[in-house]
Amino acid sequence: MKQDYGLGSIVIMKKQHPCGTNKWEITRIGTDIKIKCLNCNRTIMLPRVEFNKKLKKVVVDNEK
Repeated sequence: MKQDYGLGSIVIMKKQHPCGTNKWEITRIGTDIKIKCLNCNRTIMLPRVEFNKKLKKVVVDNEK
């Protein structure tokens, strides 16, 4: 599977965050992926496999 997101990309996840938004910014990429909620600035870390399952689409791709 081709990775179509990178550091700084804005992504939409399948489920909403409790604050009411589903837009996140990727802040760290490795074996785990760290994402930050764009509404309340909370951060979470997900294993890459779990992140790929929960990812709906990439809105803005900042990877060049």
